[in-house]
Amino acid sequence: MKIEFTEAKGTSIAEVQSDTLVIHTAHEALELLINCSYQGAEKVIIRAENLIPAFFDLNTGIAGEVLQKFSTYRVQLAIVGDFSKYTSKSLRDFIFESNKMGHIYFANSLEEAKEKLSG
Repeated sequence: MKIEFTEAKGTSIAEVQSDTLVIHTAHEALELLINCSYQGAEKVIIRAENLIPAFFDLNTGIAGEVLQKFSTYRVQLAIVGDFSKYTSKSLRDFIFESNKMGHIYFANSLEEAKEKLSG
């Protein structure tokens, strides 16, 4: 795993880059969040393929646990991916509401994620 740091409008953004799963549990999410924060990042971008697939099944509770860590520590998060493949109405509603609230974003591209986090 590599973490690339960029700055947008005076805010440090950590972009997680990996070809493998990075987050399997809420504890791993917390470790990533702490690592990024320690290095000065206020916001984090991660790709959907770096999250355990069960994250996108809201019945598992993993999404809630992971996103709660970011909310608790007030670190904004953008998850980048193609979410059109998910047919669950509850997941689609969750994505819509998250994007509306403005702390956790689900973005279709890296550019969109950076724009949302720096806005």
